[in-house]
Amino acid sequence: MSAADLLLTGARVRTLDPDRPEATAVAVKDGVITAVGDEAGLREWRGSRTEHIDLSGATLTPGLVDAHSHPVWGLEMATGTDLTAVRDLGQLRAALAGAERTEGWIVAWGLDHNAFGGRPVDRALIEDAIGGAPAFVRLYDGHSALASGAALERAGITGPRTFAQRSTVVCDADGRPTGHLIEHAAMDLVGERLPRPSSAERRARLVELLSGMAATGLTGAHVMDLADGSVPGLLAAVEEETDLPVRLRLAPWCMPGADREALEELIRLQSEAGRLWRVGGVKFFMDGTVEGGTAWLEHADCHGEGTEAFWPDPRAYTAAVHQLHHAGVRTATHAIGDAAVRHVLDTVEALGEGGRLRHRVEHIETVPNGLAARFAELGVIASMQPTHTAYTRADHSDEWSKRLGDERAGRAWRCRDLRDAGAYLALGSDWPIAHYDVRQVLATARLRRLPGAYDTEPVTAEQALTGLMALEGCTSHAAVAAGEQRVAGRIAVGYRADLTAFGVDPVDAPADELGGAPVRLTVCGGRVTHRG
Repeated sequence: MSAADLLLTGARVRTLDPDRPEATAVAVKDGVITAVGDEAGLREWRGSRTEHIDLSGATLTPGLVDAHSHPVWGLEMATGTDLTAVRDLGQLRAALAGAERTEGWIVAWGLDHNAFGGRPVDRALIEDAIGGAPAFVRLYDGHSALASGAALERAGITGPRTFAQRSTVVCDADGRPTGHLIEHAAMDLVGERLPRPSSAERRARLVELLSGMAATGLTGAHVMDLADGSVPGLLAAVEEETDLPVRLRLAPWCMPGADREALEELIRLQSEAGRLWRVGGVKFFMDGTVEGGTAWLEHADCHGEGTEAFWPDPRAYTAAVHQLHHAGVRTATHAIGDAAVRHVLDTVEALGEGGRLRHRVEHIETVPNGLAARFAELGVIASMQPTHTAYTRADHSDEWSKRLGDERAGRAWRCRDLRDAGAYLALGSDWPIAHYDVRQVLATARLRRLPGAYDTEPVTAEQALTGLMALEGCTSHAAVAAGEQRVAGRIAVGYRADLTAFGVDPVDAPADELGGAPVRLTVCGGRVTHRG
């Protein structure tokens, strides 16, 4: 028997392995767990080159995974002035007036729709604060933006446009663009003209970001984009210089209009991989967002919008999913509204038994009772982001709730119903839509409000998860969502040595305490990526 590379002792080990639920010591060799037990039983694994870490009272869990994140594309999305703390129009104008300019541009991100106080999103609300500069402000949802008049002029936008997908250049009654750009194709008209960082800057920012993620306990992320064709090269370049602090599994987008050749290219991309990253799956959009009026709903929202799918012909989406499925490719579909979720479930149902545990739905913000039960019946994985509830209010006075009306807002983010129905539920942050701190994800799943926000009423409090359910959502259920349940998601011999150690027990500790709990150790592939 060769000595272990890493020996962890003194911890309460929550293995999530039904054959051995708890232990106190773990040995690691060549990035894989080689023994689980107690310190006395694992003494033989200790050698002269073994790193021995006494966790002295910490709780060790399988490595936490963010099941929905955008760490590469997010480098672009989270560029410029951070507006996540802006709460009203006055704060917005002040932030933009003092914003740093890059090559003459004002770029900002993370703006809550509620900051407009119910007013239509219009560049007239900010023009006097920016002094004629071209400005591009991304709203928090990642599906809409506000562009100033100078920015529209640089992009040559003078009126409405027609797109292959559900996207809109919003115009007033006279055909004048208001600056409100809804969905990716419209946003890209201006976004493609923004200043770009160098390759070296992108590499440095990515490593810094992933290191920050590891410091919260994350060992992996399901990356719901490939951003652009440069990403494999970017990740390979990073791995030439160092190791990624977080394991990444990327799903490139399949957008409306994709033909057979485009689908074959997505299939080919599945072979792209590095030491700690790989392409695994394809991401679809069945709809957009509630606030933008692009969520696909069974009945129109309170503005008379939301009755159309992101794919103008939903049958084309179904055909694309089926082609990828038969090629062995897993899919994840952004579906927020009830009609969108229903169509994805119908699409997977038509695959028969072979579709079980191979396809997933992202977000699932509002669904009726029958749809929640179908996830378990069909083996479709639910992927949800508990911290999104921070953009809504229990009294339904926020823009999301007002768009949907009380009845649909009252069935927001039905995490507990999905778990109680027997569905797999993977949890994530959707960074930069919400913060990547996985402790906040775990805590908010239990609180239905952000940890520490004692003056905030929980949103649909009956949907709160238990501590164990929340932990499973970032470990064992996330592994199922990636098809990796035989190598990840539990602490057992032969599984990846992706591990997280907290200073408190993430299952039993009060959720508010967990939100800021110390992370004692993060291990990715047997390598320590964070020490607390």
